[in-house]
Amino acid sequence: MNTSLHLIDYSIIVLLLLVTLSFGLRFAKRQKSTQSYFLAKGRIPAWAIGMSLLATLISSVTFFAYPAEGYTSNWILLVQGLMVPIALMGTIWFIVPLYRKVIRLSTYEYFEKRFGLFARYYSSVAFVLRQFSGMGTVFFLLGLALSQMTGVNTMGIIILVGLIIIAVNLLGGIEAVIWLDVFQGFMLFASGLICIGVLLFSVDGGPAAVWQIAKANNRTGFGPYKLDFTQLTFVVMAINGLFYAIQKYGTDQTVVQRYLTAKTDKAAIRASLLGILLTVPVWMLFMFIGTALFVFYKQNALPGHIHDAAVFPHFIITQLPTGAIGFIMAAMISAAICSLSADLNSLAAVGVEDYYKKIRSNRNEKEYLFAGKLIVVFSGILAIGIGCLYLLAGNEGVLGIVFTLYAIFSGGIVGIFLLGLFSARANRQGVTIGIIVCILFTAYALLTSTKMGLGENKSLLLDLGAYNFSHHKLMLGVYSHLIVIGVGYVASLFFPKPVLDKNLLYSGWREGRKKERLIKNTAEKKKVTV
Repeated sequence: MNTSLHLIDYSIIVLLLLVTLSFGLRFAKRQKSTQSYFLAKGRIPAWAIGMSLLATLISSVTFFAYPAEGYTSNWILLVQGLMVPIALMGTIWFIVPLYRKVIRLSTYEYFEKRFGLFARYYSSVAFVLRQFSGMGTVFFLLGLALSQMTGVNTMGIIILVGLIIIAVNLLGGIEAVIWLDVFQGFMLFASGLICIGVLLFSVDGGPAAVWQIAKANNRTGFGPYKLDFTQLTFVVMAINGLFYAIQKYGTDQTVVQRYLTAKTDKAAIRASLLGILLTVPVWMLFMFIGTALFVFYKQNALPGHIHDAAVFPHFIITQLPTGAIGFIMAAMISAAICSLSADLNSLAAVGVEDYYKKIRSNRNEKEYLFAGKLIVVFSGILAIGIGCLYLLAGNEGVLGIVFTLYAIFSGGIVGIFLLGLFSARANRQGVTIGIIVCILFTAYALLTSTKMGLGENKSLLLDLGAYNFSHHKLMLGVYSHLIVIGVGYVASLFFPKPVLDKNLLYSGWREGRKKERLIKNTAEKKKVTV
């Protein structure tokens, strides 16, 4: 591979890094309290929050893992993303106002109000584990891609980008992160369109040939469609996607924090819908780039040393013109920076609100803000270290690793959330029992389905023969949620019915909406009478 970039390409990349740092400097003077640092005090318009949600969910995982999967397989791993609008179009209307009414900053404050401290800490720890596993993946993919394209040491790239991300967060807080997301969102769309445009017309026969060849080689569609939970099938991905959507948009601090930054409930809902409607097409675009890459390299020989995760970077560096290469590389760096900046800010928010304030209560804002910035630094350094460790990852596709880790660290969080919303009978004791059973089940499933060792010496950590967990690991997350719902509800029946704030329940939201409509109708009738 030719790894020499033109001075123009390097100039574009350096310019992007300077612009990134400028966002942090621009908003640095406003960061005088935790409310400003983590929520921006309602200074951000709905459309910008929507773009920020897009950029938060679109990272190096999308930029490289989706094309890699589209290159090696069909579109089955896209099914999870396609389920997001299906799950959320009917729920975002009450999830957003509920959070804006009952929590101050941390998503997991709701879990405490509904089911006690244990539920709060369990859900927040699960969030932290998911965040660090995801951040490590983003660092790994970005470092690997840039190293392939420039010849620069992978670990050095990870460390440099990580330090820039820490600096942006320390200076500008959530306001800098969101406006940087807006800038990156436009770059992302443009870069994807440039790549797919070049690809489609670089194939002999054009777009029609791309579709025909891809279809003939089983690179289209979402199958297999059989009802089999032991393999990666459409059904497995669809079920997993429904729970993923609720977990990401209903219980994830990174997303819920965006709801809180909006000026009003309506603005927060509009922002959420915009983010959802933009994210799915981007996932589809980058998956289809992988499909087009397969067709292109079926017609043009691919060097044998290029592995699947490096196919897209190889295409960029060898097929795109000078300037376009620099722009695409700048866009991928920006995607990683935006996603990781949001992750760091949300981790710091949880760290301050769920832990530091519990340990050191009734302190001044200056101390809490300082603690938040310390958590940003610590979390950033830890994520950089995890990214470096990911360089030792196995042969499994990175997107598959990410989805598996999400399934493992989901830990029944959606089950807790759904019980909290829809069951007035579910109580603290019952849900605690449900969580404990979920932990035991997850441990059993991991031990009896995970192999360790080298080569032919690999063996299960715990071999129970016919009683081993034999279903696909993505189903592990689904089962954990269902266990918490089932066990948590039944166990709750053995304890007294809780006394609840109606604002914590879906039924309370509906009741409030009816009252609002009644008041509005009464006011309109009075106007007509007058």
